[in-house]
Amino acid sequence: MSESLNYRSAGVDIDAGDALVERIKPLAARTRRPGVLAGIGGFGALFEVPQGYRRPVLVSGTDGVGTKLRVAIELGRHDTVGIDLVAMSVNDIIVQGAEPLYFLDYFACGRLDVDVAAAVVGGIAAGCEQAGCALIGGETAEMPGMYPPGDYDLAGFAVGVVERDEIIDGRSIAVGDRLLGLASSGAHSNGYSLIRRIVERSRGGLSPAQLAFELDGRPFTDLLMAPTRIYARSLAAARAAGGFKAAAHITGGGLLENLPRVLPDGVRARVDTTAWPRPPLFAWLQQEGAVDEAEMLRVFNCGIGMVLVVAPERVADVSGALREAGETVHEIGGIEAAQQGTARVVLG
Repeated sequence: MSESLNYRSAGVDIDAGDALVERIKPLAARTRRPGVLAGIGGFGALFEVPQGYRRPVLVSGTDGVGTKLRVAIELGRHDTVGIDLVAMSVNDIIVQGAEPLYFLDYFACGRLDVDVAAAVVGGIAAGCEQAGCALIGGETAEMPGMYPPGDYDLAGFAVGVVERDEIIDGRSIAVGDRLLGLASSGAHSNGYSLIRRIVERSRGGLSPAQLAFELDGRPFTDLLMAPTRIYARSLAAARAAGGFKAAAHITGGGLLENLPRVLPDGVRARVDTTAWPRPPLFAWLQQEGAVDEAEMLRVFNCGIGMVLVVAPERVADVSGALREAGETVHEIGGIEAAQQGTARVVLG
C-alpha cells in the first residue's frame, strides 16, 4: 500500500501557520486605532470610515520591498524590512493629504519559519505604529517549490482617507513657490538591484563577513538595512502649520522622475543639489560603482526622501513644524516658469 500523504508531507505546515497567527495577534493589537471592527483571524478585516468627514475619499497604495529583501535574507536581518513595506505604501498616500487608516500584508515563502515571519511582521507592526495606522489583516502563503529554502517575498497595501475638498494635487503650484526637502534615512527601498551589483563587485558578495566594515563610523550593514523613513506624522504637522501645495515621495526614479509627477503644466522645479549634504552611503556607491551623477539622481533619493512644494510666505512656519516633528529640513530650490516640452526638473 502506498504511504499515506498529508499536507505537511507535501511541504505545508498548517500548525506552523497557526502558531504564526498567534504570534502576530499581540503585534497587531499594538496598532489598533479607532475604526477597527475586526482584524487578524477573520476572513476579512473590517474598518469603519472615521466620523466627521463630510465627503470622505479613500486613498490606497500598494508596494513591496524589492531586492532589499535579498540583502535582508543574506544578512539574516528580518526585523526592519516590515517597516520598509509599510513606508513604501504609506508615503505614497500621504502626499495626497490622506490620513493612513489601515494596512494589510502578504508574506510568501517556500517553507514557513515562524521566527523569521514573526520578525518580519514585528517590523510591519512597528511601521504601522509610526504611521498611525492599524495592521488589520494579511496573508501568509507557504508554497513549496515556488521559493528556495530561506527565501520569502513581501507585498502590502495601505488605505487612508482625505476630505474631498482637501485633496492635495499640486494644481495651485505657482512660480516662486519653494521646495523643502526632508532628509531620508538611507537608500530607503529603492535602487537595491544596483546597490547589490556595486557591493558584489566591490566586496565580492553580501555575506556579513564581506560587509564587516564601517563607513563614516557606522557599520556598513546598518547603512544598507536602515529602514525607510515614514513621514506620515510630519506631513500632518506640516498641514496643520499652514500646509503645502504638493508633496513628492522620492522613491524609484529619484528626484528627476518623482518631482514632475506633482507639477502642473507651465512650471518646472529647479533643484540645487548642493543644498543638502549627501550621505556617505551614496558617495560610496557612486565611487565604487563609477555611477554618473544623472544616474545617481534617477535611481536613488541621494539623501532626500520627501519634497514639499510650499508658498514662500509659509516656508518658515512649515519648516518649523517639520523640525519639531523630528525632520531634518533643507530648502532645496523653487518653482519657475517653463515652456512645454522642456525638462521638468533642472539642476543647479
